Amino acid sequence: MTGGGVVGGREYITRPREYALVHARGNAWTNDLVVVKALPNKLPLSRCGFSVGKRVGKAVVRNRVKRRLREVLRQTPLRAGWDIVFIARPAAAEVDYASLKNAVEGLLSRAHLLETAFLAV
Repeated sequence: MTGGGVVGGREYITRPREYALVHARGNAWTNDLVVVKALPNKLPLSRCGFSVGKRVGKAVVRNRVKRRLREVLRQTPLRAGWDIVFIARPAAAEVDYASLKNAVEGLLSRAHLLETAFLAV
């Protein structure tokens, strides 16, 4: 294992040092709901991390946003070899799942992080 936790067949960024590295050196793409930061990791898989601050809402709201982000990623094939951090903005707590999914997929497409077969569909 490379230091991340494995949940549901997908590996996650779990260490503060890994988050800090992506924040410091990664490229960023933004919209009103989410910020995506990505950095190549030279691994045969991509790892994801989530940052949902207290400005988004209380614990129940923050956890709901994280669950929705994880579900979007579960259904979205990513290119291998990237560490990706998703930073939720306060507006992410106010939108429905479909809007959040469209926002995340749009950012991943702009960042060229979607698997090419997914784009062809």
